[in-house]
Amino acid sequence: MREELLSVGIDIGTSTTQLVFSKLIIENTASNFTIPRISIVDKEIIYKSDIYFTPLKSLTEIDSDGVKDIVEKEYIKAGINKEDIKTGAVIITGETARKENANEVLHRLSGFAGDFVVATAGPDLESIISGKGAGAHIYSEEHSTTVVNIDIGGGTSNLALFNIGDVIETGCLDIGGRLIKIDTSTKQITYISPKIEKIIKEKGFSISIGDIATKEKLMPIVEEMVHFLEESVGVREKSSLFDVVVTNKTIGLKKEIHCISFSGGVADYVYYDGPIDDYFKYGDIGILLGQKIRESEMFKKLKVVRSIETIRATVVGAGSHTTEISGSTITYTKENFPIKNLPILKLSEEDESSGSEVLKNAIKTKLDWFKLENDVQRVAIAINGKKNPSFIEVQDIAKGMVGGLEEFIERELPLIIIVENDMAKVLGQAIYALLNFKKDVVCIDGIKVENGDYIDIGKPIAEGKVLPVVIKTLVFN
Repeated sequence: MREELLSVGIDIGTSTTQLVFSKLIIENTASNFTIPRISIVDKEIIYKSDIYFTPLKSLTEIDSDGVKDIVEKEYIKAGINKEDIKTGAVIITGETARKENANEVLHRLSGFAGDFVVATAGPDLESIISGKGAGAHIYSEEHSTTVVNIDIGGGTSNLALFNIGDVIETGCLDIGGRLIKIDTSTKQITYISPKIEKIIKEKGFSISIGDIATKEKLMPIVEEMVHFLEESVGVREKSSLFDVVVTNKTIGLKKEIHCISFSGGVADYVYYDGPIDDYFKYGDIGILLGQKIRESEMFKKLKVVRSIETIRATVVGAGSHTTEISGSTITYTKENFPIKNLPILKLSEEDESSGSEVLKNAIKTKLDWFKLENDVQRVAIAINGKKNPSFIEVQDIAKGMVGGLEEFIERELPLIIIVENDMAKVLGQAIYALLNFKKDVVCIDGIKVENGDYIDIGKPIAEGKVLPVVIKTLVFN
């Protein structure tokens, strides 16, 4: 059994907008005499778009028509119909995610991304996607080491720390190449972001809008930005101004970092050691920032790994690394897919292992977290499950689930259960039986989620044996 999924990644960033089309190959890797084990065995990029400056109407508004035109044009150039797309991601990242009409732009683009595509903009998810697009997780796994990837774009620097292939921490700083903008013809400074302006003032640097940009004039603030990056990965003591540039959180440095990689548009100049004729040819400080990082303590104290992708890391990650495949021992009683944007209610191990009555009460109590004006909304219930559960244990969990989800059952809402361990088929069938085979049940396994995550579940693939899934962490953090 072999199947191909066509995936799209669309990244609308602070500086640039771009698309990547990928082909994901699905195969059953188990033998003929065992339970199917279906997984993504290969990922191939089949088309990379041109890289466009993200069109803006103003400092606070994205040009949604301009973005839509770019996407339409690149679909035509790639020779791909939107109906052929099965999975992927549309991501608005960095400072662009904070524009007034970011949601409206995502809505306008959703039709170009097929039935099953996620539109997200959380800095945590962006860090993971760009780190994977850069190949940091692969290097970390192959060399059994820790790698931090810093994806430096126009508005933000996203950090993802991988340990032996697994992401263990993420962070984001307001450090980027377009936080100071420069007119390419007059070389006048036309924009300074509020946070950078605050640091300039605190440090007493002589840098203002209207000044003529020179390397010497701007180097003091560029050096400060590099110091913040050094502080974030533990090669320099944190300064009093570090918290000013933290977007949502930084990595906790609980694990020693051995290697570092860089991606994003600025990374092209982190790795570049040739001559530079014009430091401001892109109308920003990206080249200066990249060159200063190359001279930094990060290059001296950590092993530098060259990224597979730099400016395309996020869009490649979005197109190739957002989709997971459920386990093949699953239950769904009705083919009512895709299901989009379901918040996750993850139960604790104590909740699920203390008997059906405790499980029932825990679900009822925690469902209140998701009520809007006292009205329950659709959620997916997640548990770890057991690796080799007995019949009695399965029945006990099923009984607790059905009891806890009474409100869902009364309101004809489908029961959607996510299990990490391999027991979804037997649990789903036990729940379905307790409902007298009259209510819709979706029970899938092989998927790890946490509270605060959202999930999209796509249409069945591989002859209906598995479901494609996208986990989203903090949609619009």
